[in-house]
Amino acid sequence: MKIRNALCLSLLALAGAVCAADAPRLAVVDSKAVFDGYLGTKEAQAKYDKQVASWEQEVADRQKELVNLKEKFEKQSLMLSEEKKRKLQDQFQQKQSDLQKLVSTLYGKDGKVLKENEKFTGPIVQKIRTTVQTVAKSEGYDFVFDRGAGAVFYWKDDADLTQKVLDRLNSDYGGSISAPRTSAPAATPATSTTPVPKALPAAK
Repeated sequence: MKIRNALCLSLLALAGAVCAADAPRLAVVDSKAVFDGYLGTKEAQAKYDKQVASWEQEVADRQKELVNLKEKFEKQSLMLSEEKKRKLQDQFQQKQSDLQKLVSTLYGKDGKVLKENEKFTGPIVQKIRTTVQTVAKSEGYDFVFDRGAGAVFYWKDDADLTQKVLDRLNSDYGGSISAPRTSAPAATPATSTTPVPKALPAAK
């Protein structure tokens, strides 16, 4: 499960006035390549995966509990009293309702999975923005466009700051990951695809 690349630089106006007598210097940055290549993204990915995996395990445990309860009901149905059957049915329905609420809380709109994604990507996006500005200023550029967003159709190689931005980000990186990062596609938060067990048979 991959955290989503929320970076969209599109048009990053840099600090400093543009001299009227001189044509502004323009540059481009591939925001997706920077996001994917940044070592900090890899560390955030690992933390995100760990948290989401714990939620997925909680959902799986509750589903297993429902399956076991249903099997117990079916095996003992002939030996159970009507009152006991109704109690088991009520118990099953309550646990099923709780599971559905959990799935909605985790994977629904504005759910915990999406918020966890934003929690990890937010600082990375801000760090990249700041670094783009720093590199652009040091290189003497007035504006930087995001070619990763597909808005730029042509650029000269010497106007592409992607590698310089990425090199600066990783050289300043102070996290625990030191291995080179290979490019990986951005992904979206996961959605639950595991079916919820059906209701118990009605008591006769």
